[in-house]
Amino acid sequence: MSDIRRRRVPRPVREQLIIDAAIGVFAKRGYHASSVDEIAELAGITKPMVYLYLDSKEGLFLACLRREAERLVAAFRATTGPAPSPELRLRAGLLAFFTFVTAHPDSWVVLHRQASELTPAIAAELARTRRALLGEVSGLVRTCGAEGAGAACPDDEADFVAYTLVGAADSLTDWMALHPEEPPERITLRLMNMVWVGMRNVLDGEVWTTPAGEA
Repeated sequence: MSDIRRRRVPRPVREQLIIDAAIGVFAKRGYHASSVDEIAELAGITKPMVYLYLDSKEGLFLACLRREAERLVAAFRATTGPAPSPELRLRAGLLAFFTFVTAHPDSWVVLHRQASELTPAIAAELARTRRALLGEVSGLVRTCGAEGAGAACPDDEADFVAYTLVGAADSLTDWMALHPEEPPERITLRLMNMVWVGMRNVLDGEVWTTPAGEA
């Protein structure tokens, strides 16, 4: 019996140890192929204790999803406070996101590549997580607009820009998996070069229209 199994561990600490083990197993094997027995062994407890603490395999996955989503949102929020300029605030938010994905690859596999394909309860939790992140990004976009040269960014425009940024960042994580040598700072810089000029113009009220005579 391992030292951790012999020790009396407070329930909140034990739950975090179970979640730590589960994230690694879920990321490696996928939800359906993952074994609660393996998770229990890695956590240093018995299988019945996993069910006692987290009710079911689905409950365990939901706990993983909630914890890592909260960590991601907290990391984003912590870096998007006061900054010398709107673009530096946006850069800080993107860098926080890409740094999280780089530092916690197993967590991102669970959040991004697995959850949407699972049970309705898990899909609903993932949707809630995405809404929370989009809300943070929308708030950041509105702040950028309010500090820009033009009028404040309307809510529908801020939401559109937020969906665009989150979608681009999500897609880039697949590219990151193919280019592990690319650091978060470099990825952030490249995305800023792609999006900031256009975003800044939109926030300042500049729009593109179809040329006369074109459908």
